[in-house]
Amino acid sequence: MPERILPWWQLQLTGQERLLVNEVLESGFLNDGEMTTRFEAQLAALLGVRHVVGVTSCTAALFLSLVSVGIGKDDEVIVPDLTFIATANAVTLAGARPVLVDIDPRTLTLDPDAFARAITSRTRAVIPVHISGRGADMRSILAIASQHGTHVIEDAAEALMSKCQGRALGTHGLLGCLSFSPAKIITTGQGGAVVTNAEALHIRLRELKDQGRPVRGTGGNDMHRSVGYNFKLTNLQAAVGLGQLTSLSERMARMQRTYRTYLEGLKGVAGFRLFPFNLGEGESPQWIDAYCEDRDALVEHLRVRGADCRKYWFPLHVQPPYRQSDERFPQSTAIAQKLVWLPSALSLSDEDVATICAWIREFYAARQLTPRRAVSVSAATPL
Repeated sequence: MPERILPWWQLQLTGQERLLVNEVLESGFLNDGEMTTRFEAQLAALLGVRHVVGVTSCTAALFLSLVSVGIGKDDEVIVPDLTFIATANAVTLAGARPVLVDIDPRTLTLDPDAFARAITSRTRAVIPVHISGRGADMRSILAIASQHGTHVIEDAAEALMSKCQGRALGTHGLLGCLSFSPAKIITTGQGGAVVTNAEALHIRLRELKDQGRPVRGTGGNDMHRSVGYNFKLTNLQAAVGLGQLTSLSERMARMQRTYRTYLEGLKGVAGFRLFPFNLGEGESPQWIDAYCEDRDALVEHLRVRGADCRKYWFPLHVQPPYRQSDERFPQSTAIAQKLVWLPSALSLSDEDVATICAWIREFYAARQLTPRRAVSVSAATPL
């Protein structure tokens, strides 16, 4: 066993979480309350958006966003084929049908042309997913959606405070959805949020997350204006989130530095490339992801030396609930099994990252020395 593990991700606490959780415990009110309101307000200020509604998860945020605009039975919602399955599951939970489309292999995000081709008379929404903090092509997606009267609901689960065109991801469309699960840049344990500038949707979201009440009730003789659910973010969770936010800028700076260190240390490695982040325009990595030949062998090579990686998701079209033919998704089919998230933990030092780069170079140098059978390269394979 290696003496030390360089983790893919690892919880980082600031010390403020405990103080804020104790404040909630001493108040005697653990449910969705004033601490949640403070967390929502701080996020709204950071994101430059009018409204943030805290909920139980990003899956819940996506579901509530769909329902808030009236999406349900017989409606279609366009979803990229390469994303965590929660994106499609939220559409199914709303009673609609997820329509899978292929990705742009340069960014791993939704291909706008594939989106345009998939629109039918039943299309009500599209959910672009911002992968690892890298923004989808929102300019093109918004233009296409506008032409067809299609709602844009951003899945920004991996993109808190990452920006494109000067605006935070999640704030470009009608609604945006965030995640605070344990592997995100800040966490509340589990949790999520919907962001919007639309006042009517803000009110509707608060009804939907709290049993049809637009404002917090007593649990007794409250007026419930509509059918709603229980997707509240508690004061305890919000306290953890507020504690995490105290170091958000330092966390983002660390991730950007980690990306730059990988980028410099892995220049010119044949069979390997990092996916880009436009740091100059405000994109900020959530994790560092890469395309790599012989991915599984590389992951094992790093594992035995003490570096933990995370392999990418399978495309949605190979998952049993959403199974379709590979031929419909040439890009995601060709690339998915060559994708990996490199060790990206906030605890990594520049020296740790340099060590991982050396191990990756070692792997590909040995690979170049090993005779290999020639294989054809398809148009879908990034070079």
